[in-house]
Amino acid sequence: MRKILIDCDPGHDDALAILCALANKEKLEILGITTVGGNQTLEKVTINAQHILAFAQAEVPLVKGQSQPLVKTFQPSDEAHGKSGMDGPYFENLVYPITGENAVLFMAEKIQASKEKVTLVALGPLTNIALLLKTFPEIHEKIEAISLMGGGIRNGNVTSLAEFNIYVDPEAAHIVYHSGLPIIMSGLDVTEQAEIKVDEIGLLRNKGKISHLAYELLSFYNKSGQQFGFVNSPIHDLCALAYLIKPEIFAGNYYFVDVNTSDGIGRGQTFADKRLVSSHKANVLVLENVERKHFVDLLMTALERLDREVI
Repeated sequence: MRKILIDCDPGHDDALAILCALANKEKLEILGITTVGGNQTLEKVTINAQHILAFAQAEVPLVKGQSQPLVKTFQPSDEAHGKSGMDGPYFENLVYPITGENAVLFMAEKIQASKEKVTLVALGPLTNIALLLKTFPEIHEKIEAISLMGGGIRNGNVTSLAEFNIYVDPEAAHIVYHSGLPIIMSGLDVTEQAEIKVDEIGLLRNKGKISHLAYELLSFYNKSGQQFGFVNSPIHDLCALAYLIKPEIFAGNYYFVDVNTSDGIGRGQTFADKRLVSSHKANVLVLENVERKHFVDLLMTALERLDREVI
């Protein structure tokens, strides 16, 4: 069983990744969930995490992290995820405890206490992860890998070159990519293939409690995605989690990947050295393909499992 820490900024796709992790207890042990300012303000994304965990009747520590990037000031946007950061569902009187307000210290303590190596699942900007790696270099040997959603070696989304999670804090991403730790990158190259179709979303409507929640999340997310040219809905963040459950449905290549931290048009770009003979050692497994149907089946199976557990 793989031990994981999930760092996130819920976010519709973060929520689905969390639900999928909760449903796969035989493969994943969630040591904790931490939040970071990204899809919305830290306060809003933490509330969203509370709602999801309470709704799913989870018993996982939840800890608040950084509200701002390492260098620049963060300005949240309502465009993709709405004013709450997770518009669509209505959560009534749901309470979930916040274990603490220092995600970096919490993650370090969990990693140090673990007898086995821990995998970091990064679903938002990499601020918390970068601070962890810089503050506690002694724990590097106890980190198995970092599976992250971010970047893209072909295109961006928030700009033509940069993907949102990396663009919010490229300085943090630069630290992570140069950490020397094994990195699995679920960038836009693969996540834009990992889409759920409109008719598949409709199948969730009349199933159990958790499936209906997913239906509400995805219905809003699908409508929101249309402004960006999507007909179906790529579930970006779920890729970083799904790879840990079924790596066989993904394919990728190892590249040297770096992060542009300049203030120019390329800020936040992740670029890969694809030369046949590179002067750099490969530092990232870049996922480039996913078997879409199997990806959707993995999500559907997870939701059905939680439907049976959550009354």
